[in-house]
Amino acid sequence: DKSYDCTHNQDVTTLEYYGCIIVIRFQFSSGPLHHFLPPGLVCNSLVIWVIVCGVRLRSMTDVCLLNLAVADLLLVGCLPFLAHQAREQWIFGLFMCKTVLGIYHVVFYSGIFFISLMSIDRYLAIVHAVYAMKARTRSFGMIAASVTWLAAILSSFPDPIFLQLSIENESTFCFPNYTNANTDNPHYWRIFGLFKMNVLGLVVPTLIMSFCYSQIIWKLLYTQSSKKVAIRLVLTVVAVFLCCWVPYNVASFFKALELMKIYIGCESSKAISLTLQITEAMAYSHSCLNPVLYVFVGQKFRKHLLRLINRSPCRLCQAIKVFLPLDRATSSVYSKTSSLDERSTAV
Repeated sequence: DKSYDCTHNQDVTTLEYYGCIIVIRFQFSSGPLHHFLPPGLVCNSLVIWVIVCGVRLRSMTDVCLLNLAVADLLLVGCLPFLAHQAREQWIFGLFMCKTVLGIYHVVFYSGIFFISLMSIDRYLAIVHAVYAMKARTRSFGMIAASVTWLAAILSSFPDPIFLQLSIENESTFCFPNYTNANTDNPHYWRIFGLFKMNVLGLVVPTLIMSFCYSQIIWKLLYTQSSKKVAIRLVLTVVAVFLCCWVPYNVASFFKALELMKIYIGCESSKAISLTLQITEAMAYSHSCLNPVLYVFVGQKFRKHLLRLINRSPCRLCQAIKVFLPLDRATSSVYSKTSSLDERSTAV
């Protein structure tokens, strides 16, 4: 659009306005992404270690937790590549471009979908505990996990198809390039992807979580157990999800409106792009918080982890015990029959 001095090319702004956006990208994208790598790798690796070596997948909940940790670990593993591109340029070639960014687009949705699946699993375990015992098995969990991964792969399209290397101002970048798509609007697929993320990445999971957790809280209000801790954990899970993902989805929504030429002007473009960089980092932080919210609060998990650490010959692993909270009566609320947390406070 030559009516103003900004011309856009997917996720970066080019030509006259390319410089001002790229400065924002350097300042806010590369730094926070590097900070998520150590805690994300350590926490999700510990979850996988305990479930695979300690618990050995005895229930649907264990399968869901394992797949959620794998999705978060893969997402965190993609962040250094994105951070390097944000700070300098893409130097890893076309194959790594398609591989890393393809994995990124898939696990972006799979993590959110597994959180929704965990909500359904909690709902069945607490609200329909007796009737759901036959359904919440390891076999059913593997089937549900397979369907969830398939849904994530389908939801990631068409972005992985259009991934390619583009040269802007003598710098190489890896991102979906829709300029060759046979559409009247060059931003059609970009706009479609943003609205798709709003619906599949926020609206649908929020509706699922709202229904499941509202029913769980209603059920807990009529139990004789210590329900205050359980309800607080439920509200914390929902609040953290919304705080991490709502700002990024709102910023993406306004980005779509900008590409539809509803918002025109460099100042609004600067504000939207800056907000996207900050809120994107907030969304990524959820991959580091998931292990704490869904696993580490469980007393059973800490026991399994301590047992594995004591058996491990690695002396460095012993330092992990310093960061583990002391055992107490508090337990997680995610499942009654989970091998990680056999007796839920909620139930």
